[in-house]
Amino acid sequence: MDRVRVGVVGVGKLGTYHVQNFLSIPEAHVVGTWDVDAERMRAVETRWGVRAYPSLDALLSEVQAISVAVPTTAHRDVAVRALEAGVHCLVEKPLAANLAEADDIVRTATTHGLVLHVGHVERFNPAIVALRGVDLQPRFIESHRLAPFDPRGTDVPVVLDLMIHDIDLILSLVPSPVSRIDARGVAVVSDDADIANARLEFEDGCVANVTASRISQRKMRKLRLFQRNAYISVDMLQKLTEVFRLEEGEVPPPDKDARLVLGQIDKGHKKRAISYERLSAPDVNALEAELREFLKAVRGEENAGVTGEEARRALAVALEIERIVQETDV
Repeated sequence: MDRVRVGVVGVGKLGTYHVQNFLSIPEAHVVGTWDVDAERMRAVETRWGVRAYPSLDALLSEVQAISVAVPTTAHRDVAVRALEAGVHCLVEKPLAANLAEADDIVRTATTHGLVLHVGHVERFNPAIVALRGVDLQPRFIESHRLAPFDPRGTDVPVVLDLMIHDIDLILSLVPSPVSRIDARGVAVVSDDADIANARLEFEDGCVANVTASRISQRKMRKLRLFQRNAYISVDMLQKLTEVFRLEEGEVPPPDKDARLVLGQIDKGHKKRAISYERLSAPDVNALEAELREFLKAVRGEENAGVTGEEARRALAVALEIERIVQETDV
């Protein structure tokens, strides 16, 4: 099958990463870029030989698919324009600035029968990919996403900048609607909350405690899941996933030392053992993996991309958290 003709709209820091990764994928033919900043486009053209287009319409007329890496406030206009031109879209997270704009994008993609994926790149982190083979029935989830201060990220609240990653992950892991949200946040160095905490309650009884900060001394991206007879620790920075299980009877001998017995519990009517397993997953570039899944969808192949509907759901929860934070900001 011919390579997919792709373009990148918006070549700031993130858009430049999209260009680099598309160039490394054999199934992609990078046609060109467009950005309101002509100097940025020229820099990309000089470094990688990717053509800078004079207008968005000119680029759209020559591609099958684009990455939309412009500021969130422009997502709706660029994505709808591309979709109406018959071009498949991968839109960076969050999908849009508000739900009305998100609905416009999703509706346009559906009307024209086009692929709409959203860049929730943590879904492709190896530590998260490792969970795909695990029987997950979480009853309590705790997440921490902490980052040092970066003035570049203060144009949006920390909930939409950082926390939305974990909101999307949690919603993908819990097969139940959110029934209640409580949240608090504090603005420290910007006009919006720089640190926020949210408690999500789900109809099936699961509870998630989500914390995000962009004023921390060190980075942290951890997810912990607690369920009956198991504790799962996911470190997205270290790309490490560990599973501790409480199992009845003797634990079978380990497979290549992947599973270890940490101890035996003899109290009660049944003998139980505590086992430890470090899950393996391919050490891949998460953004490249995300782009590959997008190209699979464009080619009509089975894929694991994040759909517009999924991203809209995460955005709805994030916006409700932000609304509560603004009302209770201390």
